[in-house]
Amino acid sequence: MALPLRECVYRVLLVSASEKFNQSLRELLPESLFSPVVTVGSEGAARRMLLERRFDLLLINAPLPDAFGMRLAHAFAESDMGILLFVKGEQYDGVSLEMMRNGVLTLAKPASPHAVMQALRLLCASRERLHRLEQRTETLERKMEEVRLVSRAKWVLIARYAMTEEEAHRYIEKQAMDRCITKRELAEEILEGT
Repeated sequence: MALPLRECVYRVLLVSASEKFNQSLRELLPESLFSPVVTVGSEGAARRMLLERRFDLLLINAPLPDAFGMRLAHAFAESDMGILLFVKGEQYDGVSLEMMRNGVLTLAKPASPHAVMQALRLLCASRERLHRLEQRTETLERKMEEVRLVSRAKWVLIARYAMTEEEAHRYIEKQAMDRCITKRELAEEILEGT
């Protein structure tokens, strides 16, 4: 049995100075999947917009009036955005190899609507994968922080009440369970009392 797909709507920043390109691309971006679609015409405007708002996808139509667009793609390659760089067909081989190393998808222009939709679906799939990895990382970081807090609280109990590490551990678990609070909350209380 197939699981139903999660409803996703992707926020898109389209960086392109070509009105014709913008219009043809917007026709491929149904509002039910891509909303809002914000368009800016230069790298400088894109950088300002990316400081003000969060986007899921960054689509760059190279070249731009103030830069080619590769620097912009490089600058945000470490973010959680999916990035797609459109380049002229004769530039594709050289640019795509460099962009691939940074996790940026490259598509040669002119591209068929079918090829653009395939690239957008790949971009969305990779964005979803990044999102899941981010969530997993955040969960692990929270758990590690809790382990560190509980450990520090145990050492406070050991120092203050001459408990063994095992006794301190059991004390924290039992108190948290008896008071219906998390071990993290109890550890924070213990640490605040020092």
